[in-house]
Amino acid sequence: MPEVLLTVQIVNWNAREPLRAALRSIVAHPPQIEYEILVLDNASSDGSVQMLEKEFPELKLIVSERNLGFSRGHNLAARAAQGKYLLILNPDTEVQPGALDALVHYAEQHPEIAIIGPKILNPDGSLQYSCRRFPNPAAALFRNTPLGKLFPNNPYTRDYLMTDWDHNSVREVDWVSGAALFIRRELFEQLGGFDEQFFMYCEDTDLCYRAWQAGYKVVYYPDAIIKHAIGRSTDLVANKMIITFHRSMYLFYKKHYARRTFVLLRPFVPLGLALRASLFLLKNSKDALLRRWQKR
Repeated sequence: MPEVLLTVQIVNWNAREPLRAALRSIVAHPPQIEYEILVLDNASSDGSVQMLEKEFPELKLIVSERNLGFSRGHNLAARAAQGKYLLILNPDTEVQPGALDALVHYAEQHPEIAIIGPKILNPDGSLQYSCRRFPNPAAALFRNTPLGKLFPNNPYTRDYLMTDWDHNSVREVDWVSGAALFIRRELFEQLGGFDEQFFMYCEDTDLCYRAWQAGYKVVYYPDAIIKHAIGRSTDLVANKMIITFHRSMYLFYKKHYARRTFVLLRPFVPLGLALRASLFLLKNSKDALLRRWQKR
């Protein structure tokens, strides 16, 4: 049998319809290289497993009896993967024709690069800022907070999101989004996979951080294009995901930045994250009340 060059692995939780579209986008325009698709289902209750068994019997399916989260789910899937490369892919994505071949070809030509992020577009074709610099307190302070609304063009957010660049050229970047993250399986195993402390969120940032620390490169590669509709699963439990996101941000800070932070400033980091999370939860509550009032 020919060598399997690529494993496309997806962890799914109650995203049946986006998942169906994601898989159709691959099988409708399959890559020329030898590949496999592997789906781990995180105890979905929306008929995802039944849909997969009926419509995509050829793919590898792992069914978990409980929700393992993103990191643990992908680590488990990777242990069953055969590909030389892994494409970590969200179920709310659609792979554009030629993207998978382009990623594998670029990786084969550049063995010094360990992690590659394709260009990610929103469903309307606009750019999604999927490669970024590592988090910093200033960007966290301004991004998605009242300060950010007062100063929308502040340099801290621009630098973090890398908005001063058109994203049409290959570039080394700090980290790329786990919505579509291409990595050599050998390196994924060497790094121990995703850190399972992160149920979801920041696990991609952490993986890229550890890759750089180990002497490997992370690159943004715009010749491979994938569309991504953010939050199709997480929108189902928005408040829980807000808490999970900020918890993951704190875990990332504690793991990589805390020792370098002036000791008297350290207590302000969790306080700031808690305040930021509270603002998001408050906004969600106000929006929910407004929707109920409008339905009356």
